Amino acid sequence: MAKLKKPPVFKPQVPASETSMDKTTRIARQMIEDQVKQEKAKTDRLRTARLERDASTAAKPAS
Repeated sequence: MAKLKKPPVFKPQVPASETSMDKTTRIARQMIEDQVKQEKAKTDRLRTARLERDASTAAKPAS
C-alpha cells in the first residue's frame, strides 16, 4: 500500500511566481492608469483654458 502524503498544514506556502496572465493583467492595468492620468491632465488643462477664456470675455465690455 502506498503512503499518503500529509498536507502541509502549518508549513508556509511559497508564493507562486508571476504567471503570464498575471503579467498581462498588471501591464494592462498600468496602461489604463497611465491613460486615465493623461485624460485627467488634458481635462484640467482644457478646463483652465476655458475658464480663462470665459473670464477674459466677461471682462471685456460689449461694444
